[in-house]
Amino acid sequence: MADRLPARLILPLLALALLAGCSSKHNTARYAAQGSKCYAKAMPSSGEGGLAFADSLAMASKKSMANCMRYASRSGGAPRTCQVVLAKCKG
Repeated sequence: MADRLPARLILPLLALALLAGCSSKHNTARYAAQGSKCYAKAMPSSGEGGLAFADSLAMASKKSMANCMRYASRSGGAPRTCQVVLAKCKG
């Protein structure tokens, strides 16, 4: 077992891994980095929803509904109950 990490390194590495996922950046950087100015999120009554980015609010809503229906059916939810719950454009 020469390839095991020493016990004194495990805790610092675990702390580093947990902190690496944290960020103090505002959520607007997410869709700004995507190159799209709008985003929408659709959720079903049960199951997973869908998030989409696009250049217009209408297209982002349409894409998020399609994603919601796909993900809801895969996660055992109800695709016919999908609704857009959030839609925003930057600027």
